[in-house]
Amino acid sequence: MTGAAHPTLIVGGGIGGLTTALALAARGRPVHVLEKAAAFGEIGAGLQLAPNAMHVLDRLGLLPEIAKHAVYPSRLVWMDALAGEPITAVDLGAAFRARYGQPYIVMHRSDLLAVLLAACQAEKLIALEADRAVVAVEDLGERARARGADGTAYDTELLIAADGLWSSVRGAIVDDQPIGSAYVAYRGTLPIERMSSHAGLDNVVMWVGPDMHFVQYPVRRGELYNQVAVFRSPRYRPGHSDGRDDWGTVEEFDAHYAQTCDYVQGCARLMARDKRWPMYDRAPIAAWVRNRIVLMGDAAHPMLQYAAQGACQAIEDALCLADRIAATPADLPRALASYQAARAPRTARVQRTARDIGDFFHLAGAAASARNATMRRRAETDYAPLDWLYGHKA
Repeated sequence: MTGAAHPTLIVGGGIGGLTTALALAARGRPVHVLEKAAAFGEIGAGLQLAPNAMHVLDRLGLLPEIAKHAVYPSRLVWMDALAGEPITAVDLGAAFRARYGQPYIVMHRSDLLAVLLAACQAEKLIALEADRAVVAVEDLGERARARGADGTAYDTELLIAADGLWSSVRGAIVDDQPIGSAYVAYRGTLPIERMSSHAGLDNVVMWVGPDMHFVQYPVRRGELYNQVAVFRSPRYRPGHSDGRDDWGTVEEFDAHYAQTCDYVQGCARLMARDKRWPMYDRAPIAAWVRNRIVLMGDAAHPMLQYAAQGACQAIEDALCLADRIAATPADLPRALASYQAARAPRTARVQRTARDIGDFFHLAGAAASARNATMRRRAETDYAPLDWLYGHKA
């Protein structure tokens, strides 16, 4: 059974896929989006959007709707999770906004997805199908074909893989697997009234310690407080442990966080324990394109969460891809090559930086003391190290 031919088929209806659909439709290109879940939605809780992503969302006209759900934090704060003492901070106020032209915001992932979905539903050039898992793709030279689990085949002039870390499409371009980091995250939100103001409820707070970190910030207009507890599992073994649930357990969580200060221990006890998220990335790759099949977002460059740039980089991809296609609409191979050349080096740098930041977060002993002493000497408005990341305009 073969479906109608589509100018553009996007596999994956998450943040990256829907942003790409909107960016392409804004340039007059019809788009068909396939989402494997029964409904379009996001898994997870909090999401950080830096100015580099906000520029894209602004160009797509989405900021007024996003503002209805967002929180605009005052500072990014680093705290020592063992001593309970501040290390450093980044001021996100007027000087930050003037430098980068956009604010830094935090919001619930599902709220951003809802804004994107509503915009897609209002766009006549975008068709959305849920409950459509793609199990195989075929490279047909000047077109591509996606095959659904129900046997439906979708022929397309351009197939965009936006299907995340475990992408079913990526295998058509590169033969690799996600890389386990041995770290696991527990995530959740709770009413903000249950939180104390120890580190400032209008801040993004990062508590760092040996082989662990703990992130806190408000979401959903400040009504909820998002918490993420991350730690390295001593039981993890590469390969055979990836698909098992006998590492990163609640018992390990509690044992690891027993070393932290009373405040962090108390906050960690408030978290739900019913689900854990093992943390993976993949090695950067230079080739994202095979004829009319192209990768974007986590399908192209899945990264560890330590730079808070996973969604931001997917959003950048979306605008860059749409702009390059609009520049040479009659020459898709040229447009895709240009997109790959623009995005692969930048996202590879972000992937590597995320790993490095994780190593820096998780130092112990004398190395952690030296890190803290160095970081305490920086000014809260020393933005220069962030310019390459936040100052980028896709």
